[in-house]
Amino acid sequence: MPYLYQDSKPRPAARPGGARATHSSGKGYEELKQECLRRSVLFEDSDFPACNSSLFFSENPPIPFVWKRPGDIVKDPKFILGGATRTDICQGDLGDCWLLAAVASLTLNEKTLARVVPLDQNFGPDYAGIFHFQFWQHNEWLDVVIDDRLPTFKGRLVFLHSAELNEFWSALLEKAYAKLNGSYESLKGGSTIEAMEDFTGGIGEMYDVKAAPDNFYEILEKALKRCSMVGCSIDTSSAAESEARTPFGLVKGHAYSVTGIEEVSYRGRQVQLIRIRNPWGQVEWNGPWSDNSPEWRSVSPSEQRRLSQAARDDGEFWMKFEDFKVHFDKVEICNLTPDALEDNTAHKWEVTIHQGSWVRGATAGGCRNFLETFWTNPQIKLHLTEKDDGQDDCTFIAALMQKGRRKLKKLGAEMLTIGYSIYESPGRDGHLGKDFFRYHPSKARSKTYINLREVSHRFKLPPGDYILIPTTFEPHQEADFCLRIFSEKKAITEDLDENVAIDLPEPLHPTPSPQETEDEKQFRALFEQISGKDMELSAEELEYVLNAVLKKTKNIKFKNLSLISCRNIISLMDTSGNGKLEFSEFKVFWEKMKKWISIFLQFDFDKSGSMSSYELRGALKAAGYQLNNYLLQLIVLRYSDEQFQIEFDDFLNCLIRLENASRVFQALSAKNKEFINLNIGE
Repeated sequence: MPYLYQDSKPRPAARPGGARATHSSGKGYEELKQECLRRSVLFEDSDFPACNSSLFFSENPPIPFVWKRPGDIVKDPKFILGGATRTDICQGDLGDCWLLAAVASLTLNEKTLARVVPLDQNFGPDYAGIFHFQFWQHNEWLDVVIDDRLPTFKGRLVFLHSAELNEFWSALLEKAYAKLNGSYESLKGGSTIEAMEDFTGGIGEMYDVKAAPDNFYEILEKALKRCSMVGCSIDTSSAAESEARTPFGLVKGHAYSVTGIEEVSYRGRQVQLIRIRNPWGQVEWNGPWSDNSPEWRSVSPSEQRRLSQAARDDGEFWMKFEDFKVHFDKVEICNLTPDALEDNTAHKWEVTIHQGSWVRGATAGGCRNFLETFWTNPQIKLHLTEKDDGQDDCTFIAALMQKGRRKLKKLGAEMLTIGYSIYESPGRDGHLGKDFFRYHPSKARSKTYINLREVSHRFKLPPGDYILIPTTFEPHQEADFCLRIFSEKKAITEDLDENVAIDLPEPLHPTPSPQETEDEKQFRALFEQISGKDMELSAEELEYVLNAVLKKTKNIKFKNLSLISCRNIISLMDTSGNGKLEFSEFKVFWEKMKKWISIFLQFDFDKSGSMSSYELRGALKAAGYQLNNYLLQLIVLRYSDEQFQIEFDDFLNCLIRLENASRVFQALSAKNKEFINLNIGE
């Protein structure tokens, strides 16, 4: 299914208070709940039914799952029991540790948790089998309702569950997130930062632990104090290493949560410790400062109480920060606001959002390695006008997110490899062409192109105007995207899309030459032969003439002009209104077509006889038509083939239709002006 171009004009960041109801009925949680209570029935969600399609899309369930409501699993179900805590998250038989690590981090911030998991839900007197959760998606907060039927096997929950068997908030949260993404299977594999952002609308930053800055401990300490969500993981060198255990009890390719960071007094000196949680609810670090390690014997009981240290096999453990840097490879931090972690000052950040699409054949140009198409990508202008306080530069974070790929897994879609480049603006308006990027290097760029949902990076650049180009790595890859710009001072952004404009030359009135060339004589003879005595061409006769002539034209690929196309030509050129073309009218059209052939050959850069659809923007502009991305995309979908090529007959059809449309538009504009003038005169 082709992606439709989305207007990427900047828009403000979304606020969680106005979460949009997403149920197909158009009704919100309260309305659906009250409806069930009036009818004395338990809610059944037709949007996410209790069947196999909600579980898996690529296989049948490996065991016979039975969907049960919590009241059918235990006698006294509770939504939350004794507060929502990180021990309520125990992984089941689904490879979504990345999600569970984010849920564990979510429990560390009561306000953030209450936004995602509305706490006024229960299994009490007003129970109706319906629950709801709120998630951030691409600058919009969504309210997702579910029924409470959960997949079980032999009377126990199959997926995420709490250590307390009668507590169900975490299992229901996982179900709501599975619904948001299409199925439980869609949650297999991912990055913790993805779920963290969906829980907060925050901005993610990733650190390579082995190359982390010297003040990395302080960065993590500050992040946790500011209620940022933090995850960590160990890299794998091959698929075979996924979830392989190290001799120290750590799991490779597995998502952990960072739940605390403290200094402890140990034998007269301070030792930096970090607390990690395995969402499995078991399997822990067994090195120094692990649950039963001898180091704790030298720590006072009061210090142990302060650190909530207890020797339990619950998946949570402390380790020395230096050991953490040796054994872990990546840290993901989701800041609820992008407050700089490098200093002690909290900033109010300005946020601008752009929504757009990469459309095959039109705006999916790939990275700078593919110069011939790179320039066709969406282009966003960034005006940095105010320096940071006490600084010479302007700080901003650019976060590029590909949209909806997880939900499209069932259609075979995977995360695309994405990134962006930033160029100094040349100081002119309009979409920048190929030659600009041929001769100008980028000023900054994303750290890498990677197949994550979002790529983000923090920049400091001098005040000025810049052009940001969001791209996939390979050309011709389609996806919707969301670009977020966070800046310390107000930054103005605008999409460098073209305004629709028509600049056609005056109609040609060729003067007869003193002596006809041989080609012209043959041309007139053919016209006379086809038109007959009336010396006028009908649509059928025009079809014969043009196909006969164009098939003999060198250097262009040409299939066939249809009868409908020829009727459109007559509509365009017929000045007498008789539905036919006289020789003089045909001669004017022929001069016009020669110009179009010349343009076509000019933009057929590889001399293949057909033109790349990515060159259509320039070709149409040369013919007098400046189009925006939306119109360009529609034309590419209509006239290009599967290899993104346009042959001359399609190019000709496109120009004929554009010129007819422009004539109608100009006529209507003239009538409107006349109407306005008449009213003014009155």
